[in-house]
Amino acid sequence: MDSTKLRLSPEELKLVSDPGIILTKNAITGKVYLLFGALADDFRNMADLPGEIATIAPKIAKGENYLGLPYVMLDYPRYFSADDIMAVRCFFWWGNFFSITLHLKGIYREMSSTAILRSYKMLSSLGYSLAISGDEWHHHFGTDNYRSIQSMDEHDFRLYITEHPYIKIARIFPISSWENLRQLFNKAFGELGELIAQPVK
Repeated sequence: MDSTKLRLSPEELKLVSDPGIILTKNAITGKVYLLFGALADDFRNMADLPGEIATIAPKIAKGENYLGLPYVMLDYPRYFSADDIMAVRCFFWWGNFFSITLHLKGIYREMSSTAILRSYKMLSSLGYSLAISGDEWHHHFGTDNYRSIQSMDEHDFRLYITEHPYIKIARIFPISSWENLRQLFNKAFGELGELIAQPVK
């Protein structure tokens, strides 16, 4: 191995010598956990879900390497099988953003597609985006993964909803909105809940 690859730059040496960086990161991650825990309680009080989904508890998880960076996520509601999915995922991606995503597949996609199609104007005006890639497990908002609904006409929107094998509708919140995140997430959860409430009542 080339020994130059093992050397640390002055900046790298400074960072690796400072435990405060990791301690601060851990403290921030802990605060995201607290936020997501509060949101889990809020969502459970707000949600109108079918019985098989309502009984599944929220789940908060973290990782260190989504495209090289740490993340924390909350799933509720959360029903995942090979063929059917109904989930709302709150996501924190270090250095990038917070987001909330409604993920539907299989029977839940079929049940909700009519309500979603009726909501084109609402979703467009509120800044939501629609997943367009072939990989439903990507969370970044690159142009190859999400497209702003506002940039789509109603015909294109209808094609995606009716022909894509899954539906993911998402909204992004900048990290700078930290002080208002609980209110922003709750409002978005209510908006997304309108898309699934009617079909499952």
